[in-house]
Amino acid sequence: MKGIKHPRNDETINPSGNASIYDIIDRIDSSRRTFVKGSVGTTALAAAGGLTLSGLVNTVQAAPVPASLGFPGIGFESVPASVSITASPAAAAVADKVTVPAGYSAELFVAWGDPIMPGGAAFAPDASNTAAEQARQFGAHNDGMAFFPFTGADGKPTSDRGILAINNEYTPEEILTPAGVAGASIAAVRKSQAAHGVSVLEARRRNGKWAVVKTSPYGRRLTANTKTRISGPAAGHALMKANEYLIGDNGSFPTGKQTDGFTAYGTINNCANGVTPWGTYLTCEENFNGNFGANAALPTTASGEIGKLFNRYGFTAAGFAYNWHKHDPRFDLAVNPNEANLFGWVVEVDPYDPKSVPVKRTALGRIKHESAQYVVDANGHLALYMGDDERNEYIYKFVSAGKYNPNNRGANRELLDSGTLYVARFSADMTGQWVAMLPGTVGADGKALRDNANFAGADDAEVLAKILIKTRMAADAVGATMMDRPEWTGARPRIGGFKQIEIYCTLTNNNRRGTNAPSVNKADGSTTAGAARPPVDAANPREDNIYGHIIRWQEDGDTVLATSFAWNLFLQAGDTKTAKTPKPTNNYKGNIVADPFGSADFGAPDGLWFDHFGRLWVQTDQIGDASGDWKNIGANCMVCADPNTGMSRRFMTSPNGCEVTGIAMSPDGKTMWVGVQHPGETATAANPELTSRWPANQWGVESDGLTSLPFGRPRSSVVVITKDDGGIIGS
Repeated sequence: MKGIKHPRNDETINPSGNASIYDIIDRIDSSRRTFVKGSVGTTALAAAGGLTLSGLVNTVQAAPVPASLGFPGIGFESVPASVSITASPAAAAVADKVTVPAGYSAELFVAWGDPIMPGGAAFAPDASNTAAEQARQFGAHNDGMAFFPFTGADGKPTSDRGILAINNEYTPEEILTPAGVAGASIAAVRKSQAAHGVSVLEARRRNGKWAVVKTSPYGRRLTANTKTRISGPAAGHALMKANEYLIGDNGSFPTGKQTDGFTAYGTINNCANGVTPWGTYLTCEENFNGNFGANAALPTTASGEIGKLFNRYGFTAAGFAYNWHKHDPRFDLAVNPNEANLFGWVVEVDPYDPKSVPVKRTALGRIKHESAQYVVDANGHLALYMGDDERNEYIYKFVSAGKYNPNNRGANRELLDSGTLYVARFSADMTGQWVAMLPGTVGADGKALRDNANFAGADDAEVLAKILIKTRMAADAVGATMMDRPEWTGARPRIGGFKQIEIYCTLTNNNRRGTNAPSVNKADGSTTAGAARPPVDAANPREDNIYGHIIRWQEDGDTVLATSFAWNLFLQAGDTKTAKTPKPTNNYKGNIVADPFGSADFGAPDGLWFDHFGRLWVQTDQIGDASGDWKNIGANCMVCADPNTGMSRRFMTSPNGCEVTGIAMSPDGKTMWVGVQHPGETATAANPELTSRWPANQWGVESDGLTSLPFGRPRSSVVVITKDDGGIIGS
């Protein structure tokens, strides 16, 4: 996400005196040198900008996957950037539509407010749908998604029928209801809560047309009030026991009791996602702090445990202007502080069982989760890789204590409840370490975490529970590397002879990196969320990093059990046409490999996903209206990149003021779903279509050929993309 709801290099890698790239490469052992250096030649380095991180990343080579062994290449030409088309500030700054390459077709598959389950009402273009109706409709501001195919008669996954699980991250309060923010009430709050969460729907293709099966028994909504189960080491801890309320249409009424620490209600701010190898969906709770507020003063960091937690996770009395706390005491931090601890988790959902209870997996830690990418190594060990999406936060890995059983789905159900959570430390020599977040781990102060006042408990079980509830503070304590907003993670497919465990992570941006006065997250966990101004380092080498970059690493020994890895930068995003004054560590142009040069410029990489064929798809999240630093890059987009060469091509551009986020593909690779979030986000209740009329302005009907698209307000949606010749997307 981010939109309005988000708390918003050629010469050297670092002017601080760190070792030069020459020295770094000379120190790397031969196996790592292959990953980092590859077949870099003098000519290539000169063209890329010299022997610096910026130049080196432009020429990195990994083991190639030839087309004959499964990599079909990138077979389309970049679509042009959608840049400013008018000088009028009242009109759209970019083309208010989705564009895809020649030879492809894009259609609207599902939009906010569409019915997705039995009894669902049609979308009301005046936003008069009630909370009860919204709870049976597609939610707002869709984000991460995954396709779960059904099995055909031949026992193989089908490509014309399956379940799409789609996150609904946040809500457009000003156009969610007819009166907008000014008309806030319990009814409006309940509608907002009903539009959060996850939409689970059945997708089917008949006679060449994709449609939502609106009467499917698999149709389901998870909202901010859905009952969930809490599992793992933090379940039952005192900090996980909140005030108990009876949740009704007209309010939340206290029972005078506390919850048991094993039960929570709702999942909110569902951003990126993941899947498990046993076929469940992982939805990740990100900016949950913004859904809370307070009708009285909040405790400070000096007042104790709760105050420090609020500060480190970014809770404020105002929140993000949802104003739930003004009408629903469950979200009032002043009266129900522990409710906040029930969010910030990865939640496991079984899309094939509409009666199943979602499970919050506390062993994976409590952060602003951005995706959960699984890897199973050759010996059956399972890991999940995750980012914490805020400036100066960290990259994590969870390794399950048990092994994945491919022959028994039920045997894997509790794999995510027991294991070890690690946080990454990136070194200047382009190696890194996974630091275990366990009671006995020694922090930067020389004390074991069990002896740190933030995590002290009666025994190690309680210490571990506190480490997982206060994950950010524990990562501070062990000296993890502060990153430039780590978001989606993706694992490169091990196909065609490529055997390494290679993980990629988008680092969206950080305008506080390398700025004055320098500061870092304090080891005692007292730093306000996103407040530090860290100096540049090898893994985050650009000051004022407004365009972001993508980092990748390979696990030592090709096992997820590794506690060390080799890393490099896959690319640095930027604007090749920029006129911005360069800084010592940032020329703002980036090093994206494209042909023609500059034809695939992008910034603020966010979504990241590998398809079945080894191609990397990157989605962006910047302001999206071609203003300011984005005038040349224009609208948000999705690019396709070759992990071998870095070659990138722009596949899709999006409507005005939106984000491109969420992607899924059918098993045969011939259908792709892509999310478009918050078009026209700066609209007002008085003029909902102030800056966008999408998707109604682009299509008259949805992909089923039956559902009409009324005007009235812009709607976050999922588009379905196919190739006109029936081929594989991207080939």
